[in-house]
Amino acid sequence: MDISLQNVEYRYSVGTPFEHLAIADVSIDIPSGSYLAIIGHTGSGKSTVLQHLNALLKPTKGTVLIGSREIKAGRKEKNLKGVRKKVGIVFQFPEHQLFEETVEKDICFGPMNFGVSEEEAKRRARAAIFQVGLSEEILEKSPFDLSGGQMRRVAIAGVLAMDPECIVLDEPTAGLDPRGRKEIMDLFYRLHQERGLSTVLVTHSMEDAARYADEIVIMHKGKVRKKGSPKEIFSVPAELLELGLDVPEVVRFQMKLEQTFSTKFEKVCLSQDELTDMVASYLTGRTSL
Repeated sequence: MDISLQNVEYRYSVGTPFEHLAIADVSIDIPSGSYLAIIGHTGSGKSTVLQHLNALLKPTKGTVLIGSREIKAGRKEKNLKGVRKKVGIVFQFPEHQLFEETVEKDICFGPMNFGVSEEEAKRRARAAIFQVGLSEEILEKSPFDLSGGQMRRVAIAGVLAMDPECIVLDEPTAGLDPRGRKEIMDLFYRLHQERGLSTVLVTHSMEDAARYADEIVIMHKGKVRKKGSPKEIFSVPAELLELGLDVPEVVRFQMKLEQTFSTKFEKVCLSQDELTDMVASYLTGRTSL
């Protein structure tokens, strides 16, 4: 399922003294099966864009296409359940949204709310709990008796059980230690590949954007500042630093090496392996940087 934002503007509290322009003239295409990362400072408009992807917000100007459904500014929209079923959002700290007596009931809530039978919802719950790396026995437990990491996986399973075609991740590793962050991001990437999901990652982590995304969008002051592949985005680290954004640690280390050797690498390296090979080639005289 393709998603497209076309010249989208959104204003909060329209017609009041508190009216505020959040995003303007935003155009982003998310082809089916792609992995897009959206980066930018707090207040750059990332979360506002995110909420347009399943019509939680509707544009004050422009058009949002979600599959075959058109969400147009100024038009009253009805029956948006189908759209919200196709696009699942994992918000920051999703475990805070758990509320049912058992894990199974919590995972089943979303699918049943969209009209899925109880029997089918339970089948999906069993499949989803396995997909997030937990055992079936956990389904009968209270979500509040689980560890923080297990609770987050249960919340993610609840989104997966709705069988979305696109999954939107809003800082999904917030509050996790480095090992937990890697486990969760690897989990989403595996699901992205195995299920052919379109994936949108809103993140402050340049490492995650570089490692997983096919394309990166930089938001700045409510507008799209730049789009491109990770290689294109991080090949000009000075531009990111001027915007007050960070760059992946491996890119920062490459910049220091270039300063040390008073030379320029032939390409930007986005992984330690790439950088190691490049430096090894240089030191053995096989190539020049």
